Amino acid sequence: MLETVFQSEDLPPADRFAYWRECLGNTHAPLEMTSEHADDFRVRQRVLRLGAVTVWPATFQPMICRRTPRLIRRSDPGTYHLSLVLRGTAGASWGKREVTYGPSDLHVQDSSRSVTTWAGGDHAIETVGLELPRELLSLPPGLADRMIGRPLPGGEGIGALLAGFLTRLGSDARGYGPADGSRLGTVLVDLVSALFAHTAEAERALVPESRRRTLALSVRAFIDRNLHDPELAPATIAAANHISVSYLHRVFQAEGTTVAGWIRARRLERARRDLADPALRGLPVARIAARWGFSHPAVFTRAFRAAYDVSPSEYRRARREPDPA
Repeated sequence: MLETVFQSEDLPPADRFAYWRECLGNTHAPLEMTSEHADDFRVRQRVLRLGAVTVWPATFQPMICRRTPRLIRRSDPGTYHLSLVLRGTAGASWGKREVTYGPSDLHVQDSSRSVTTWAGGDHAIETVGLELPRELLSLPPGLADRMIGRPLPGGEGIGALLAGFLTRLGSDARGYGPADGSRLGTVLVDLVSALFAHTAEAERALVPESRRRTLALSVRAFIDRNLHDPELAPATIAAANHISVSYLHRVFQAEGTTVAGWIRARRLERARRDLADPALRGLPVARIAARWGFSHPAVFTRAFRAAYDVSPSEYRRARREPDPA
């Protein structure tokens, strides 16, 4: 097993981001990269070569990566990339389809597909990346492709086995000898194949009503993660959950509500909670509205009054003052 380590502190600040771009080009695929921290980028990456499989634990500052058609034409290693998020948040978009990932989520990409990824939010992100050639997966045609762009749970079942293996391998590789690399790579290929096959079989096993309930939970979770985005809309939600907009509306109709109504109710509830929070009493009402996706304060005030029969300012004031009774 061959291991290499890159620490940005070993280079002058001006050279760090360019070298990190080169490292990702070698371990994953060539990328266009930008970061607000490019002038003094902080990153630590270890690369473990396990035969044809590569594992690379890394901790790095927020950045945005783009895998463009031009770069694909220039160089395509023909690999699947899996990433286990250990700390922080990440996301990816394929045109209008967008997915967000959090800790313990596994996500899948294909080096032959254009994609934009971002990572880190306001803090550094810690991940374990896995690269494996597509031809190593002994799966029916198209099955692995269905895993691309969807969060796979790393906290249960086969996903937990894979996540635990990657985490353990990434934390300490000193106990393995040179001949162990290809064996460990084979184990990883088998775990990935098992996870993909299990996920596909679980989908087929769901009866229609159970599938609808599962989808409704997934959609609601996506909405909750993206309430802050004023551009959150049915088209975005449907694309992220791999369904049509019309089917999305039917899911909510079966729940006795609408997509827009559900988003508005969740935003208002989050805003109401913040207005009652003593720790946020110095934050203007307009700022609270904006942090939950309301671009216009007047629209927020009208919606809040319609929902709770009181204005946001009156509600906040009542929560601060003791009840005269």
